[in-house]
Amino acid sequence: MTIEVTLGDEADAVGAVRDKLVAEGVPAALAAGDPALWGPQAQPEAAIRLGWLGLPNTSRELLPQIATLVERARAAGLDHVVLAGMGGSSLAPEVICATEDVPLTVLDTTDPHQVRRALADRLDRTIVVVSSKSGGTVETDSHRRVYEQAFRDAGIDPAERIVVVTDPGSPLERTANEAGYPVVLADPNVGGRYSALTAFGLVPSALAGADVTKLLDDAAAVAPLLAQDEGNPGLDLGALLGAQALRGRDKLILRDAMSDITGLPDWIEQLIAESTGKEGKGVLPVVGAEAAEADDQFLVSIGPDSGTTVDGPLGAQFLVWEYATAVAGRVLGINPFDQPNVAESKENTTRLLEEAGDGPLPTGTPMLTDGPVEVYGDVPGDLKNLADVLTWLLRSIPERGYLAIMAYLDREAAFDAAVVGEASFEEMTETWASADVATLRALLDYRTDHAVTFGWGPRFLHSTGQYHKGGPSEGVFLQVTGAVTDDVEVPGKPYTLGRLQLAQALGDLGALTSRGRPAVRLHLTDRVAGVRHLLSVAEEL
Repeated sequence: MTIEVTLGDEADAVGAVRDKLVAEGVPAALAAGDPALWGPQAQPEAAIRLGWLGLPNTSRELLPQIATLVERARAAGLDHVVLAGMGGSSLAPEVICATEDVPLTVLDTTDPHQVRRALADRLDRTIVVVSSKSGGTVETDSHRRVYEQAFRDAGIDPAERIVVVTDPGSPLERTANEAGYPVVLADPNVGGRYSALTAFGLVPSALAGADVTKLLDDAAAVAPLLAQDEGNPGLDLGALLGAQALRGRDKLILRDAMSDITGLPDWIEQLIAESTGKEGKGVLPVVGAEAAEADDQFLVSIGPDSGTTVDGPLGAQFLVWEYATAVAGRVLGINPFDQPNVAESKENTTRLLEEAGDGPLPTGTPMLTDGPVEVYGDVPGDLKNLADVLTWLLRSIPERGYLAIMAYLDREAAFDAAVVGEASFEEMTETWASADVATLRALLDYRTDHAVTFGWGPRFLHSTGQYHKGGPSEGVFLQVTGAVTDDVEVPGKPYTLGRLQLAQALGDLGALTSRGRPAVRLHLTDRVAGVRHLLSVAEEL
């Protein structure tokens, strides 16, 4: 079996949209890479963004070079693979390695505590993959600089430990060549979120121990079906996504069923949200919910299940979801290959850092303080405590809206402490409490029928961040930041990771508030106590 899409009770609603796509010749045209499918305005971008269709074959050219890198790493005893990358450069390898149960440390964060812990983990056996399509991603550039300094301080030549994945001609390629780092060039005709089967997905996964040849084989097995009018899983899935959004059901609940794949919804979240969330339209993926609770939601399960399901091996899933997203873009009348609002938060971050210079960032004055939690934002003056704030946010969600929780904290604290096994009981308690902020999504979801999403910052800026700004203006936003107790210098830059992280949070909050939607920042003056208090209040609502 390659892959199977079962539409369940949704088959009738999808039928008309699917039939129209077939009548217009979309399956064959898309499989052939026709850039005119999304209209004249999108055509120039589409013309240089359809390389993903041929990756099951073209990426095989990379396998000998990848095998050489793997052999060299094994010979040197480098068994701790760190991936420095954001968005499409990190999400696919994370799913690939989790599915194959091979260890990979992913750094898609500016949280100094998370980065510092990675630096302390087996540096003498570490190989770092620095992945950036543009070559200028600020988070990834910071990680490269930090690891270069750490290697030098340990008497290790960075050229023996750093591998670069980037597009041809990028600033990162030039930097890598000057430093003597091995470089693997990705297909420039593939956008970041469609890059799972390019060098961005394959290089770190292979170094970690994943079978990337099988990944390509599974994708190649489903590829011929994508040109067909019948028995085309990508067409069925794309018609479903588009048809549901046209009906006002634009919240996609993604559920992990009994599948051999681990963590695919996180990858799908970026692909769909960043591809469709623009021009006031879009499909918002919701990860972590178990059921569709409102009439603007619909459920798709990954793996064998009842209802609407997508079942099949990971390589095939990558290709089918990409195809389906491109189809949904045509149905919605948008360009699925651009991301017009992503740069806004980045520009805000740069401006905040430049304007502040050596001084404090413009955090503002808290509207109220409840124990270890400070509340910032334009909230009603009669709110007296944190419970009032959370209740007000939930009540502010519009009829067909959603709540987005965005946490600029350390997402790996609990996991890493448990794995390393060297933490004291007190440290273990502290790290588990810090990571548990993700459970806030479930606590608030329980108290509303509206969709509730959760994203780790700045990771989500490369996924749902586009939807927040370019999609329907119906979001309510809850941002969580925390005090930094152990910062990390960024060599060659005038900021630390903690300062960059806070500037990113403030920059994104500014982009959201400029759209007139309710947005609140909760700042934890003590991360552990703050998370405990926040969860305790949420439980009692």
